[in-house]
Amino acid sequence: MERAAGDLSLSQYRVLSAVAAGEERASRVAARLALGKPTVSASVEALCARGLLRRTSVARDHRAIQLSLTEAGANVLQMARSDMAASLEALAASTGPRDGLIDTLVSLGAAIDQVAA
Repeated sequence: MERAAGDLSLSQYRVLSAVAAGEERASRVAARLALGKPTVSASVEALCARGLLRRTSVARDHRAIQLSLTEAGANVLQMARSDMAASLEALAASTGPRDGLIDTLVSLGAAIDQVAA
């Protein structure tokens, strides 16, 4: 899957996805993804440097930084998701009954989300 994310690392892809899903603070992204804050900070820094993520100050809390996708970040994330979906489709095609595999992957994803919550 990491190859399907293009030139994004897996942690960068996950950070972009979390921000796109509404997580606006690095600490919340780290908690949601069960990643260490240094890993998230490094990913945020790299994504900002590439113009894929934007950091803005929070008016009521001068220490807090709000994260948001740039238009380029949204485009890169969509391309990575499309590439990953195509990779999964190709993998599913080579494993036999497609519906069973997809159901299993959906269940696995739900279980992972539940454990991480």
